[in-house]
Amino acid sequence: MSAFAPHQADDTAIATIRTLSVDVVAKANSGHPGAPMGMAPVAHILFSRFLNANPKNSKWFNRDRFVLSNGHACALQYVLLHLLGYKLSMDDLKAFRQLDSLTPGHPEAGHTDGIEVTTGPLGQGFANGVGLAIAQAHLGAVYNRDGFNLINNITYVFCGDGCLMEGVASEAASLAGHLQLGNLIVIYDDNHISIDGDTAVAFTENVEQRFLSYGWQVLRVEDGDHDLAAIYNSIAEARQETSKPTIICLKTTIGYGSKQQGTHGVHGSPLKADDIVSLKGKFGFSPDQTFQVPQATHDLYAEFGKRGAALEAEWNTLLEAYGQKYPAEHAELTRRIAGKLPENWEKSLPVYKPTDAAQASRKLSEIVLTAVIPHLPELIGGSADLTGSNLTKVKQSVDFQPSSTGLGTYSGTYIRYGVREHGMGAIANGLHAYGGIIPFVATFLNFVSYASGAVRLSALSGHQVIWVATHDSIGLGEDGPTHQPVETAAALRATPNVAFWRPADGNETSAAYLVALQSKKTPSILSLSRQNLPNLEGSTIEGAQRGGYVLHDEDNEDLTIVSTGSEVSIAVEAAGKLKAEGIKTRIVSLPCWLTFDQQDEEYRLSVLRSGAPILSLEAASTAGWQKYSHEQYGLPAWGASGPYQKVYEKFGITGSNIASVGKKVVGFYKKQGTPVVSPLVKAFHL
Repeated sequence: MSAFAPHQADDTAIATIRTLSVDVVAKANSGHPGAPMGMAPVAHILFSRFLNANPKNSKWFNRDRFVLSNGHACALQYVLLHLLGYKLSMDDLKAFRQLDSLTPGHPEAGHTDGIEVTTGPLGQGFANGVGLAIAQAHLGAVYNRDGFNLINNITYVFCGDGCLMEGVASEAASLAGHLQLGNLIVIYDDNHISIDGDTAVAFTENVEQRFLSYGWQVLRVEDGDHDLAAIYNSIAEARQETSKPTIICLKTTIGYGSKQQGTHGVHGSPLKADDIVSLKGKFGFSPDQTFQVPQATHDLYAEFGKRGAALEAEWNTLLEAYGQKYPAEHAELTRRIAGKLPENWEKSLPVYKPTDAAQASRKLSEIVLTAVIPHLPELIGGSADLTGSNLTKVKQSVDFQPSSTGLGTYSGTYIRYGVREHGMGAIANGLHAYGGIIPFVATFLNFVSYASGAVRLSALSGHQVIWVATHDSIGLGEDGPTHQPVETAAALRATPNVAFWRPADGNETSAAYLVALQSKKTPSILSLSRQNLPNLEGSTIEGAQRGGYVLHDEDNEDLTIVSTGSEVSIAVEAAGKLKAEGIKTRIVSLPCWLTFDQQDEEYRLSVLRSGAPILSLEAASTAGWQKYSHEQYGLPAWGASGPYQKVYEKFGITGSNIASVGKKVVGFYKKQGTPVVSPLVKAFHL
């Protein structure tokens, strides 16, 4: 471990970060200057001495990953990205928090060059960092060879008190310790200040002991404001530890240099004008000038770009040599990095006939996974302690575990998340953000609600995370209303860029996976049944992959019933009873609203057409179904505990009752005597 070597421009660079952060926030008259001012020394040491990245190619695959979990401190990251030579200009800094700028109020991946993950809600970035570390450990184990240490980057995470208060960080930290992720280094800004003031009012636990109990290495820096050697040595020591993650508890003063330093007054408000003048005077900057960057700072950070470009060039040479010696592995790795699926993988998807046996869609999901995983090495999955219920572990798969546990290896593709739904979802976002991996995770649909914060960020960030969400309705039966999701579908469907799939049979389950695996920037939730579902006459992968299609057609129909999942077969039964009474009924299956809405208008209007009333049927809240139907039948409130057939009967979701409801709907609209227009016909569409 080399010793710390001071640079004559260190102090100037740190002061530049502090004053620029203050100016950025002051010009916007909005933001959080305190943490950037307090963390300027550690940020400077990390980026100037340790972090390997190339600002001219922010997507170089073996770059170190940096995550700002305390995303409100983003002025710090934006200033660094600018100084280091990323595609972020001084004008971009001056547009902080302004409409359509590259410097939004919290970091957004895919929006600003150099941002790895979208952080905002505290703790999410911490868990993302665990996902990034798992991804590196896995891909390194799969592709590295003697003499070819291709994938060996480190993930660094900055976090604050708020991140460590959030449960999602605890879930992720516990798993990271178990997995012995020595490639993960977290730097905890231990300034004892949150929005409410001193953390003594709510957060007095011993963080060091907590992380020791998780199995982490814990290091401490007493003076994060001045002691650059101690900061350097702690990071260097953390890099030497390869069998456990490290947290560095860094004592800092929030808003260092401000008249309000050490108080919550500098946490989330711009500094006052006289305070800014005083601050700049202390650090030798012109009090009457803004956005100052001394030449010494420019020159020092230019070295970062030179180092990164050289490292990437060296890595590209290594990758080329790797291709000569290991052509098959090279081809697969570069395909995965490019985000391309193998050719013809979709031919492995199961296809079903109506004569095939009825099976639960959770079982149909297992059959799909068993069929496609051998063709898709990038598909890395796991469950929140419900493997036997979610049916997500296929035969011959190996667990992702440290080899020292005897439970698996880092090359394994199945992750045991434990009962940590929120952490699981946020870790999966990190897995996808790393590249070369399509993560799938699993729990009961009801418990996806525990992870809604992570799902929301999947959608906002465009992370292709696939949720296998089983036990999706009152059909799970005896566990009762605490486990029966009645509102979850509505909430997920209301979330932009979330594909909520509720397949009705085998072909629709295959279609759900087909679209989910092809949707590179959309998370998918596959809502799957516990009870057996018949394979339906008229169902096809081709139809279902459009999100909605006509399962059973009739000319000059009296009624259309539109449904999803386990209720489609009930709708088919009702249609048969209605036909016996002379009421012609079409059946539409609508497994994914988002995908259906993406189809052209002519197709959508051919599926949910004008001319007859449309009745929706789903064993859940009817919220949202008004978009696709004139009348809605579902659950009025919560479910009930009992055998699932009895529960369905209790709420009238049976072929006989839906036939009766259908008759009432037909009679009502015939009485109106006016043409029935499709609910899809609107003056405008957002």
